[in-house]
Formats: sequence, structure tokens, C-alpha cells
Amino acid sequence: MPENLLKGKLGIITGALDENSIAWKAALKAHEQGAKFVLTNAPIAMRMGAIKELAEHCNTIIIPADATSLEDIEKLYTESKEYLGGNFDFLLHSIGMSPNIRKGRSYGDMNYDWMNKSHDVSAISFHKMMQIAEKMDIMNEWGSILALSYIAAQRVYPFYTDMADAKALLESIARGYGYRYGKLKKVRVNTISQSPTKTTAGTGIGGFDAFFNFAESMSPLGNASAEACADYIITMFSDLTRYVTMQNLFHDGGYSTTGISEELMEQFRDL
Repeated sequence: MPENLLKGKLGIITGALDENSIAWKAALKAHEQGAKFVLTNAPIAMRMGAIKELAEHCNTIIIPADATSLEDIEKLYTESKEYLGGNFDFLLHSIGMSPNIRKGRSYGDMNYDWMNKSHDVSAISFHKMMQIAEKMDIMNEWGSILALSYIAAQRVYPFYTDMADAKALLESIARGYGYRYGKLKKVRVNTISQSPTKTTAGTGIGGFDAFFNFAESMSPLGNASAEACADYIITMFSDLTRYVTMQNLFHDGGYSTTGISEELMEQFRDL
């Protein structure tokens, strides 16, 4: 990757929990590419992870914020602008959780309060971040806003339950706000639909290992790693992609376009 792709750019990266997180790897690469940014996560998540180590490596600060709280987002933006010395060129939404999945509830036995929580944290928070950014006029022209999605937004994966609905909402919000923000300030809004990835959140989903191996056998290039996704994120933050907006971008080694692979056909040939 060319050097200094993000030189002089300012932003916020949410959701870095530990060294397995895509957001963690994106922060490292953004730092390498010359960006200056603030890290943020929910206070409870910060107690679980090692984000302070990341902040020290990237020579930055952490501002705790609950992305479902309008007041917290306003505070995050105000304090980040003061620390960074200007408006933002990029925002990364790397936030998602489902109490129903954590507690093993099936799609036909949803706790609806938990479902609403899933949608608020995993999708509506993306709208809140952009709405507050618009009202505070905190984004620079030609800025880039990204969220991480998954193909279950568009196809049925039984183990993904209400997170699939949340990701579908997330992608819809990206299109709706992408149009609005493009007209207002040339800000682009996209989602990246990543391969199954061995992050703390990903491996918490039942049957993850089996599906990871299935996707690996389906993808002509294999599953995209968290590191590779971070590279893609940096490209999307850079000026090289300034006319890409309102897209759900598949970063999955070709999985999303493959009907069936030869490897899978071999497994069923003699049945």
C-alpha cells in the first residue's frame, strides 16, 4: 500500500476491543498511513478489552461513549474536535451486539426488548452518529463514513438471527444517509460486508467455526482476514475512493458471488 494515504486526515474509530478486532487493525493502519484520530468504545466494552494499549501505540486518546446515546455522541464529537484540532475526514462504525445471540435465543423465540437493543446498538447508532455529525457540521467535504456489515443482511443464515435484521437496517441507513450527506457536503457513506472473521464478536456466534470453514471452501480467494479488511477500510477513507458512496461493498474473497465450489461438490459427489 502507498505511504501516507491518510496524511493530514482526522477521524474517529469506534469498536476496537482487542487485537483481533477489525477496528483495532484499522486503527494501526490508519496510524501508519498518517491519520490522526480518536478511539472510542462503550464504557463496558472498554473494561473487557485492551484499548489503552492501542491508544498508546497510536499516540492518541480514548473517549468513552455509548453510541446509542445522543448526548454521548455529542460529547464525543466535541471533545474529539478539540483534541484533533479540526473537523473529521472519516468515521468508522464497528459496533454490533445481540443479547438474543449471546443467550442462545432462536429466531422464533426472540426477546423483543433484546431485539430492540440489537437494532439500536448495531444499526440505529449508525444513523445517530451521522445525524449528530450533520447537525454539528462536524464532517469535512469529501469525508468518508463506513460501517461493517455481513451478507446475512441479504441472505438467510439461521445462526445470525436478529443480527441479520440489524445488518439489513444498517445497510439501508447507509444508502439513505449516503444520499443525504452526498448532496449536503459530498460526504460518502458505505458499508463493507466482510468475510466471517475470527474476532471476539464473530466467534461468539454458535457454529462459527463450521461456517468459517464452509465460507473458506466457497471463496475462490479464501476468507478475507481482519488485516485485509483494515487495508480496505484505509482505502475507503482515502481520496482514492471519493466517488464511491451508498454501496454495500463485499470483501469476502468472492464468496458472495459463488454459487458452489468444486471442493463442496466433491463432498457431495458420492452421496
